[in-house]
Amino acid sequence: MTLSDLKHKDVIQFTTGENLGRVDDVRFDEVSAQLQAVILHGRRRLFGLLGRDEDLEISWKNIKSIGLDVVMVDTPEAPPRSSRRFACR
Repeated sequence: MTLSDLKHKDVIQFTTGENLGRVDDVRFDEVSAQLQAVILHGRRRLFGLLGRDEDLEISWKNIKSIGLDVVMVDTPEAPPRSSRRFACR
């Protein structure tokens, strides 16, 4: 499997079923060439005009399975993602 294959898969939190996004990058050990983590870039706020949320790095040991369409992960706690929405008043 290549990084481009991973980029087309949704990352799903195993316990809650929440879609965390898609894999944008990986971190690996240069000496052993083993994958250490997958990285999901933060979500854009207001089409990127207000920047992005923080990147989410998921350790390789927290990946439960990689299927045809999704990557199932089990992180110790819910990852901090911005859930603020703009409301019309």
